[in-house]
Amino acid sequence: MAINLVIAIVLLPLLSFLLYFCKCRRNALLTDWPLVGMMPGLFMNVHDIHNFAAYVLQRSNLTFQFKGPSLANLNLLCTCDPANINYILSKNFTNYPKGPEFAKIFDILGDGIFSAEGHIWEVSRSTTMTIFTHAKFHHTVLEAARQKLEIGLVPLFDHASKHGIELDLLDIFQRLNFDNICSLLLDHDPQTLSVDLPYHFFHRGLMDVQEALMYRHILPESIWKLQSLMGFGKEKKYSKAWKKIDEFMYRCISLKRQQVASKVSEHMSVADEDDKLDIAAAFLKFADKEKPENPDKLMRDTMLSLILGGRDSSSAGLAWFFWLLSKNPLAESKILEEINKNLQPKEVKSLVPFNNREDLQKLVYLHGALCEALRLYPSIPFNHKSPTQPDILPSGHRVEKDSKIVLSFYAMARMESIWGKDCLEFKPERWLNKQGGILSEPSYKFTAFNSGPRLCVGKDMALTQMKIFAATIIHGYSIKVVEDHPIVQSDSIILDMKYGLKVTVAKRSACLAASAE
Repeated sequence: MAINLVIAIVLLPLLSFLLYFCKCRRNALLTDWPLVGMMPGLFMNVHDIHNFAAYVLQRSNLTFQFKGPSLANLNLLCTCDPANINYILSKNFTNYPKGPEFAKIFDILGDGIFSAEGHIWEVSRSTTMTIFTHAKFHHTVLEAARQKLEIGLVPLFDHASKHGIELDLLDIFQRLNFDNICSLLLDHDPQTLSVDLPYHFFHRGLMDVQEALMYRHILPESIWKLQSLMGFGKEKKYSKAWKKIDEFMYRCISLKRQQVASKVSEHMSVADEDDKLDIAAAFLKFADKEKPENPDKLMRDTMLSLILGGRDSSSAGLAWFFWLLSKNPLAESKILEEINKNLQPKEVKSLVPFNNREDLQKLVYLHGALCEALRLYPSIPFNHKSPTQPDILPSGHRVEKDSKIVLSFYAMARMESIWGKDCLEFKPERWLNKQGGILSEPSYKFTAFNSGPRLCVGKDMALTQMKIFAATIIHGYSIKVVEDHPIVQSDSIILDMKYGLKVTVAKRSACLAASAE
C-alpha cells in the first residue's frame, strides 16, 4: 500500500500538468508521454470514452495498444476486430478468463455468474440454464411482466398523460426492470414503479457502483485504491452503496428462506401451486448444495449479478430504442402497424396487447428494431479479458501472460468494415431476410449479449421482456422526447444516459381523437 501511495503522489501532479498542456494539441491518436504514457489523452476524452475509443480504433485497423504510466501497470490492448473477438471469446476461450484484474475491479460481484471462474462458474451457469429453460419459465416471465405493466407502468403513464407530466423514461425503465427482476428472482417486489416514484436506495446505489467501476478501468489501481483506503471520491460512494445493497439482498434472501421453510412438504417441486416457477427457491437449493458453509453469500452473489443484468441492460437498451424511434418516426409507424395487425389485447380495454409468447414471435420488425438499437448502443459496451498464457491474436498482435485486453463492443457498430457504409444508420431492416423473417448475425459480430461459452444466459428472457414492454407502450401511447433535452452517455460500465431521457406521454386514443378533429 505504501508503494501505491508513492505512485499516486508522483503521477497526479504530472497528469494535471499534461492535461493542461494537451488541451491545445488533440492528435489523431494518443501520444505516449514519458512516465505517464497515454493517460493525459485518455483523461481529456474520458467524458466521451466510448466514441473516443471508436475514433482511435477506426484509425488503427480495429486494434490499438494503449500505453499507461510506466509505474502503474495500466498497459492494455483494445480491439473491436471480430476475428480477435471470436478468437478470445470462443476459439481460445480457455486461455482468456476474466483474470485477476477483473476480480479486483468487480469485487462487489463476488462469485456471481458474471465474475466467477472455474467450477463455480460452470455449476452456476448450468443451474441458471436449467431454470431458464424450465417448461414453466416463459409463462412465469410473461405473467410477471404483465402484472408489473398493469399495476405499475400503465397507471403511471395514464397519470402522466392526463396531467401533462414529463417523465424520465430511463428512470422508468430502471424501476420497471428492477421491480420485475426482483419479483422473478427474489420473489419480492420493491414497488419502485408507481405514480409517486418513491426513492429506493438500491436504485441510486447501483448508479454509484457503476460509475466507480467505470473509473476503475481508467485510473491506475494505485489511485483508486488510495481513494478507497482514505474514503473519498467515487470509492466512498461505492463503499456506502455496497453496504446498502448487501442489506437489501440478505434481507430478501432471509425472507425467502423463511417462506420456503414454512412449506408443508419438504420435497415440493420448484413449481408452486399456481403453476408458476419458484425461481428463488430453485436458486436457494443450488446455493445450499454448492456452498454449504456460506450458501447465503453464494445466493447473494448469484442474484446480484442476475439483477444487475436484468435491470440495467434491458433498461438502457429500451431507453436508446425509444430515443432512436423519436428520430425515426417511420420505423415507429411500422412497429405500430405490425402490432395492430398481429396482436389483440387479452381484454378489449387492456393496454397489454399480447396473450402468450407465440404472439410476441409475430413481431418481426419490432425484433429487428430492438436488435438494431442494441447494435448501436450495446448495454454492456466493452468486455475485459486477460490471457493465462502468451498468445498471438488473429490480427497479429502479441499478448503477454496476464496482460489486459479490452473488447470494445460499442466501437464495432461504428466500423464500416464490419457493418457496411450505413453502419451509423438505424435500420431495423438490417435484421430481416428476403422472406420477411429474422436474420441472425454471429454473436462475435453482434455482441450485445456477449459471445462464446459466456453468451448471456438471459438473452431470450431479456429480448422477450423488451418486446413486451416496447409493444405495450407503442400500442397504447405516443412518446415524445422533450425538445432540446441533452442526450449524453453516462460515465458508467452500463451504456445509459447521463441526464436520462425526458419525455412526454400521450394516450394513443387521445392522439387519434385529436387527429380526427
